[in-house]
Amino acid sequence: MQCRPDCGACCIAPSINSPIPGMPHGKPAGIACIQLADDNRCAIFGLPERPAFCTSLKPGMEMCGENREQAMIWLDQLERLTQP
Repeated sequence: MQCRPDCGACCIAPSINSPIPGMPHGKPAGIACIQLADDNRCAIFGLPERPAFCTSLKPGMEMCGENREQAMIWLDQLERLTQP
């Protein structure tokens, strides 16, 4: 599966605890990453500056669902289940 056009759920829903270019302390859940471009794609995709967490996310039916709303719900649930 490839990323759904105009989605960006994985760049908004989860928290990221490692540095991101432009966000040295990472980002909280529910806040768009500064690297999320206007077309809802990652501006640093494939670059070494991209956090390992982001690289580990792979699009798939379980995570992405049928639409952006389902992806946001699934990622939000995952975020809550993995909080310390």
